[in-house]
Amino acid sequence: MGKLDSILIVGCGNMGGAMLRGWMAAGADPARFTIVDPYVAAAPDGVTLLRELPERHFDAVLLGVKPQGFAEVAAALAPRVDQSTLVLSILAGIELASLAAALPDAAGWVRIMPNLAAALGKSPMALAERGLDQAARDRVGALLAPLGAPEWIDEAQFDLATALVGSGPAFVYRFIDALASGGAALGFTPDQAQRLALAMVEGAAELARQSPHSPADLARMVASPGGTTEAGLKVLDQEQALEKLIAATLRAARDRGAELAAFAAAPKDA
Repeated sequence: MGKLDSILIVGCGNMGGAMLRGWMAAGADPARFTIVDPYVAAAPDGVTLLRELPERHFDAVLLGVKPQGFAEVAAALAPRVDQSTLVLSILAGIELASLAAALPDAAGWVRIMPNLAAALGKSPMALAERGLDQAARDRVGALLAPLGAPEWIDEAQFDLATALVGSGPAFVYRFIDALASGGAALGFTPDQAQRLALAMVEGAAELARQSPHSPADLARMVASPGGTTEAGLKVLDQEQALEKLIAATLRAARDRGAELAAFAAAPKDA
């Protein structure tokens, strides 16, 4: 298996669409990509949009359909997937064993957990693989790098990655909304509070990304002894309230991911 020059995207909804936009924004050749989706109205210029699976070979197939449609799509794909085709999946709950069982002749199988920031090239991406050598891992990493930061993990951690990477943006948005609501409650107009909260979070996140210091260290650096920041942090840190809340939030999302994976793997009645 050489360079991944031809990519078939089967199901190009919100997440698949965000990944495609990220590749296009990064300057990828649109001719590399073919979409099969009966519902997408239009594709970016140069990207082929089809309603049915084509007969031609592709170096990689990215599965982006709803998980409940996996069995049907895999059965249709199986004759078109051989030992020169890599299977990539962003399907929640569909484990590597299920991918390998449904598409047994593939060159390898990769689960990907991105988020919608892939469209901006800013998505963390958890990756788990089966059947890949280091060269193939490197090719997958190179394909995904324009979308953000790929990170290889053990599949046993995938439900936790789903909670942190996939669901995490919603938790951050809630925190931003809470900051804005708090500012509005104390005197700002709602629009002012939201603008200030968004700008603050954007700057703080970028500084944390570039800084050699950890986020915990940065928080301590902002907080002067006896100052305003320290007063606020004492509320968040009281009895580890924030830390416990976030741990409970991630645990709930992780455990729900495990439940959905178990449901997806369970045999269905004929």
